[in-house]
Amino acid sequence: MIRRLAPFLVFLLAAAPAAAQAPVRIGLSAPLSGPDAAFGQGLQQGAEQAVADLNRAGGVRTKFVLVPADDAGDARQAVAVARKFAADGVRLVVGPFESVAVSAAAPAYEESGTVLVTPGATYPPLTARGHWNLFRLCPSDAQQGVAAGAYLAKVFAGRRVGILNDRSTFGRGLADAVAARLKELGAPDVLFDSFPRGTQDLSDLVGRLKAARVEAVYFGGLAPEAASLVRAMREAGLGATLVASDGILDPAFAAAAGAAGEGTVMTLAPDLPRLPDPKGGKPAARSAEAASVSAAGYAAVELLAQAVEHAHAADPKTGRIADARKVAESLRGAEPLRTVLGPMGFDARGDRSADAVTLRIWRRTPEGRLDYAGNDGYSR
Repeated sequence: MIRRLAPFLVFLLAAAPAAAQAPVRIGLSAPLSGPDAAFGQGLQQGAEQAVADLNRAGGVRTKFVLVPADDAGDARQAVAVARKFAADGVRLVVGPFESVAVSAAAPAYEESGTVLVTPGATYPPLTARGHWNLFRLCPSDAQQGVAAGAYLAKVFAGRRVGILNDRSTFGRGLADAVAARLKELGAPDVLFDSFPRGTQDLSDLVGRLKAARVEAVYFGGLAPEAASLVRAMREAGLGATLVASDGILDPAFAAAAGAAGEGTVMTLAPDLPRLPDPKGGKPAARSAEAASVSAAGYAAVELLAQAVEHAHAADPKTGRIADARKVAESLRGAEPLRTVLGPMGFDARGDRSADAVTLRIWRRTPEGRLDYAGNDGYSR
């Protein structure tokens, strides 16, 4: 009897579907609450859409699942999220979004052997600390400074350039990067100075700029001080071009600078494309903030998924990543990886290689508003 059943059992076993492979888990550490929640929600929407599209694609061997966690943009909470992911065996993470959260959590991720791709952290030292596991999608503040220095050396060749900053870590870092680039290109600045945030009277400083006969001024800092500076320059009859970073990408600059802000040059990351609506689903309802970063969340998942595939890093039965260093090596590979943001590669530090920084010029619109949209400078 048993012998007569044996061929039938073999047939049943052969016809039975193969056991489903356990998916690879990708963590998301993002500000899902707090002041930057809209950005966190956009990152989550983009990452979820990427996972759904990857799992729907017929040729993908590995399946994925997103594990979102709220770090609130807070350093301590970001570390807590990192430790929870480590305890749960999550070895691939999108995020955190803010530089302060990345700075605090990166050592914990490195200790647990976890690769993280941050969509938004721009603080230059993050990738200068030797973390093998850290990658970022956006240009750092230092890269913006290098681009601004190249712009000044080219457009103001043979003319006098001054550099100012607001004495913050952010502002001084930008100013130092611009000064270093100008020196490299044989066009050193003629004045390097600073003033604290909130300064109301800039007449003495503007007097020094006039005495130095500058024709361009780079300012490392934020929108309120940039607006105060350019107004003071124009009131004193100094027509030098103001150049700054995306630290002035704030409605407060246009509102406070008014007509004086026209002609201000600003460096910033290239505009991210708007992520298409999910395939076969309802149109995604996204705020302007969410829409501005959802493509970055999508691209971060694409990068991790491709690196896992190329490195054969996932256990086919459990979906676990035994050695995330293989994933990191794949991200640093010679060939750029395809993403919704275009081909993307990374240098040895984890910064994007051959990354473009865009320049925009603030101009008055026909309606009288100050705006930078569509007013291209050039890309480096």
